[in-house]
Amino acid sequence: MSTAIKIEEKLFQNRYRVDAGRPHIAIKDPDVCAHQCKSQQCTVCCPAGCYTAEGNGAIALITDGCLECGTCRVICTEHRNVAWEYPRGGYGILFKFG
Repeated sequence: MSTAIKIEEKLFQNRYRVDAGRPHIAIKDPDVCAHQCKSQQCTVCCPAGCYTAEGNGAIALITDGCLECGTCRVICTEHRNVAWEYPRGGYGILFKFG
């Protein structure tokens, strides 16, 4: 029998060096997420789970643990409400296996 491995267990193997005060991703206008974006796909599509829907419709973004895949900026094409860039050198995701 095979045992299913949860994504959290896999992500835990990676390390992340936080660049305090300089997040590499930001939501440009939180009101757009809360009032104009009906699907809020970033909350489901981000493989690291950095985006979370709050009860009032707002989106909370925690960049710690971001995989730097760019999914959020691709999925938010309707509103273009994600400011995304690679972290500066030495910060961000540190993959265990490469």
